[in-house]
Amino acid sequence: MADVRIEHLVTSGTFSLDGGTWDVDNNVWIIGDDREAIVIDAAHDAEAIAAALGGRTLRAIVCTHAHNDHIDAAPALADRTGAPILLHGDDLLLWKQTHPERSPDGELADGQVVSVAGTELTVLHTPGHAPGAVCFYAPELGTVFTGDTLFAGGPGATGRSFSHFPTIIDSIRDRLLSLPAQTVVRTGHGDATTVGDEAPHVEEWIARGH
Repeated sequence: MADVRIEHLVTSGTFSLDGGTWDVDNNVWIIGDDREAIVIDAAHDAEAIAAALGGRTLRAIVCTHAHNDHIDAAPALADRTGAPILLHGDDLLLWKQTHPERSPDGELADGQVVSVAGTELTVLHTPGHAPGAVCFYAPELGTVFTGDTLFAGGPGATGRSFSHFPTIIDSIRDRLLSLPAQTVVRTGHGDATTVGDEAPHVEEWIARGH
């Protein structure tokens, strides 16, 4: 456990949904030690992610959700490393919009534990931004990887297909803000925050709506 570290890579590409396309920068998270690792959200650039992994064994590519900007490089990285791609089943419809010919290799379920380098990440199903959105909570590392469910300053967007604002608020309040206040929130885009910094603002988000 002492050797486990969190590495952060930013990759750039586009996000497309409902007929629109936007330029985006994505956070790719690598958790592991000198021997093995997992990747959270293989975004845009399989070569850059593989380079960051070096010679380590990639145990899994886990997806916080299946919007194209979070999964577009996953098949190429899987082909290169032999690692399985894991996604919550409720996001298969979204996945198929980007990769109609390639299915994930396994499903993520609420409460499932993903282990790497002697540390454990628990899957928290947090629908709202997408039906199969999940977060990965690593208590030993004092962090939760939230994808696009929770950002510094508020919830992820819910103005497009397959998303729902009341659902994301429930997910954040019930599954994330109940974590210890000092838990670092590592997001799918932008800067990190903490549970304690975000918790006081839920009522503001609800009033603001989406």
